[in-house]
Amino acid sequence: MTSDVSDRITPPSAVPDAPSAPDPRPAPPADAAAATATATTTATATASATTTATATATESATATAVEPVIATAAVTAPIAATAAAPTAAPIAAPTVANAAAPTDEQLLAARLVPLRRPGQWLSAAVLLVLAAMLVNTLITNHRFEWPEVRSYFFESSIVRGLELTVWLTGAVLATGYVFGVGLAAARLSRNPILKSLSFGFVWLIRSVPVLVQLLFWYELASLYPRLSLGIPFGPEFASFKTAHLFSGLLAAYVALSLEVAALSAEIIRGGILAVPAGQVEAAQALGLRQRRIFRRVVLPQAMPAIVPASGNLLLGMLKATSVVSVIAVQDLLYSAQLIYNENFQIIPLLLVATIWYIILTTLLSIGQYFVERRYARGSNRRGGGFGDLFRNNLPLFGRTARTAGSPS
Repeated sequence: MTSDVSDRITPPSAVPDAPSAPDPRPAPPADAAAATATATTTATATASATTTATATATESATATAVEPVIATAAVTAPIAATAAAPTAAPIAAPTVANAAAPTDEQLLAARLVPLRRPGQWLSAAVLLVLAAMLVNTLITNHRFEWPEVRSYFFESSIVRGLELTVWLTGAVLATGYVFGVGLAAARLSRNPILKSLSFGFVWLIRSVPVLVQLLFWYELASLYPRLSLGIPFGPEFASFKTAHLFSGLLAAYVALSLEVAALSAEIIRGGILAVPAGQVEAAQALGLRQRRIFRRVVLPQAMPAIVPASGNLLLGMLKATSVVSVIAVQDLLYSAQLIYNENFQIIPLLLVATIWYIILTTLLSIGQYFVERRYARGSNRRGGGFGDLFRNNLPLFGRTARTAGSPS
């Protein structure tokens, strides 16, 4: 391509003339030198023409490449000009809403829209269906034999077993709490011997099941046929046989009392430790004695923590008395067992015992509520009356207004 361009732009002076006829005469030496110089000049002119053509072609290619750039710039220039132009400020909306803004009183009086909880409604619907199915099967299933339950509900043997159950529960709880207070005091004392022994006793009793303890005490005669009173490692003052001493009722009383003592000791100790140490220090700074500090400062603040756990222990011990039936103590459950062993009405008699246990636990729970309410005076945990408690826990039967500070 370069050679074609150079052919087109070669000047006429650089193109050699057509060759003439050869001269037969020999040229002089000076003419030969001139011919050589002429040939050199012609070659130089040809090279110069080639360079000129190459430069011209390069300029043409450069111009061709620059043309799209110039065209692109020509198209982009209006867009850049438009972007660089100042944007008009938006028209401000009228301030009518600001003028009609609600006041603080209107905001406080506004009704709160509750959060929608579809999961809770779905789970509630499922539970209601299950509850309806339970009620339906209790009514329509004739195998429950409700007429038999009604006929045996106030049977004399059932009533006597109920009285023994209530007595055993009260006696066990009273005795166990007396020992529990002593154990708690020993646990909190600075005497290492008392602290170690009380800890070992609590650890041992809490580790052994109640039924196992009951059987051990009932079979005490197998371990110690005779017990004696006297000086340790010395003479004896009195002795008696354990086979005639430890009956089933006494074994149940001792075993359950020790169980209550161990559990109540931890309940009392935890309630006392819940009182801030600064309360005792402040009372000591006022010059109060230790007994007065415990009675007036520590105990009133510890009781709100002790009462609920003690109520649970009472309800648990009421139901735990049913284990004494394995050693033929005629409590409520054993009385029902004696009857259905004769007439084989197992389900109705078990329902009789179940209903009586439900009644007793309900009455004890009501008493626990009033005791908690008394010791919660002056705190935000006191709440309303028993009717409010019933409606708050069973909102299907009516709902009370929420008090200030109650969770939503």
